[in-house]
Parts: sequence; C-alpha cells; structure tokens
Amino acid sequence: MSATQGSDQPASKTKKFGKGEREIPHHTQKAKKFYPAEDESKPKKVRKSIKAARPRASLTPGTVLILLAGRFRGKRVILLKHLPQGVLLVTGPYKVNGVPLRRVNARYVIATSVKVDLKGIDDKTVEKVGEEGYFTREKANQKVGEEAFFKQGEKPEKKKVASARADDQKSVDKALLSNIKKESMLFEYLRSTFSLRSGDRPHEMKW
Repeated sequence: MSATQGSDQPASKTKKFGKGEREIPHHTQKAKKFYPAEDESKPKKVRKSIKAARPRASLTPGTVLILLAGRFRGKRVILLKHLPQGVLLVTGPYKVNGVPLRRVNARYVIATSVKVDLKGIDDKTVEKVGEEGYFTREKANQKVGEEAFFKQGEKPEKKKVASARADDQKSVDKALLSNIKKESMLFEYLRSTFSLRSGDRPHEMKW
C-alpha cells in the first residue's frame, strides 16, 4: 500500500508489522549513510559587538612610556596619540634614543609620571601618521626563476626608508627636541634604557 505526499515529492510506503503500521520513506528521503571525512568549515558567528578601546587614565598625550616588549623594549618613548583598537602612536624621538614613529600595544607599556610638552607639533602630520596603511610595507618585486637561484649567495638589500616617512619623522622630532632641551636632564632620561636588577621590586616603584 502506498501513500502519495504530493506531486513533487516521491511517494512513501506504508508497511504492516504485526498489529501496527509503519510508514517507510522513499530512498531519496532517507538519511545518508556516508559523510565526508572532514567537516566543512563554517564561518564563526561573532555575536559580540566590537567595542572601542578604553585607554588607561595614565596614558595621556605627552606622557613618557617605557616599552616592555618588541624590538625597542626597555626604551623610553613619548606618547603622541591614541589609535583605534588600543594601539598607541609613539616616538623616541629618533635622534635621542633611535626609536622612530611607530605603533605599540597599550598593554605592553608602563606610564611614568614624566610628561613632555607637545607644543609646536604639526597636528596634520600626526593625523597622517596615525592613518591606516601608513606603516604597511611596500611589496618588493620578488625575483623568480634562474635569477633568484643565482642571487641566493648575495647579501640581502638594505631596507630603505621612504622619503615621506623620513620627513614626517624630522618634523615631529624638531618640535619635540626644542621642548625636551628646555627641561634639565630630560634628554639624558629619554636616552637611558630601563632595566631591572636582582632585588628590585617593580610593584613598589614610583614611575
């Protein structure tokens, strides 16, 4: 005995088992016996909305920070601006301790009580440096084929800083250096490197 479920859908059969009846679906409606060995990746649903990063109260523009991680860890830098997603725009200045304009994570800095006057810095330059894509590297033309094979033993080419970035660095440092020289021992303080020795208690120090 068969029962039709619609013109488009295949019919299912009804069979009797003892005193009861059971409807058996068509073979096209049955569940698959075999599944792919690897699960298909699905994009993860993010329900949480991205919130704007809240900077610490001690992280104000002009504050001298101590870097705790990265290439320049232990260096003292000057905070210029807060960038989105908890990133800070800082500079050494470069002529003082060799730290250029760069972005650092706010979690890996210590804010000190020392402040530097930012008067005289061009706001347009700071805004330009803080834009997305400013610090992205230009992709060099990679050598392929036989030329790349014979170039393996040669010394790698030195990284060249873009002239626009060098001009921005000079304009920011010029204003900062004039303000730093007005304060006694501030130049030497920024030039020195922070480090801890055995017996030091950083949680008891006053920054």
